[in-house]
Amino acid sequence: MDDKHMQIGEVAARTELSLRTIRHYEETGLVIPSARSQGGFRLYTETDIARLMVIRRMKPLGFTLDEMRDLLEATDRLDAAPPAGGDEREVLQQRVAAYEQAAVQKIEDLRVQLARAEEFAGALRARLTGTRSEATTPRGPDSRA
Repeated sequence: MDDKHMQIGEVAARTELSLRTIRHYEETGLVIPSARSQGGFRLYTETDIARLMVIRRMKPLGFTLDEMRDLLEATDRLDAAPPAGGDEREVLQQRVAAYEQAAVQKIEDLRVQLARAEEFAGALRARLTGTRSEATTPRGPDSRA
């Protein structure tokens, strides 16, 4: 990866994370700036940005900071030189696979929530326009559908 160093403002723009969020991730140990300038400014590399992007993708799925830390540790160890050997590599890959499966499940849960939200918005829209949709039509033993 590129060894070019960037200040936190550029990193924030590239990752679409706030300065405060990036600093919080530093305080929690999820991302440590690769260097500091002579003036003490945080300096980040492409590798740091890639790490922040992993965190940014995990956050809306509801992963905790500890889960983020665990996944990052596993991927760091898989990417380490020399790479993790035999049994350790398999255990690390299983950890990453478990996160992949958890992400798939969380995505499915979000799809269900989104469908319900769209149904609700449609019901409100129908009420405002004075039309009745299937979403607002009563169902039950007394309905004449």
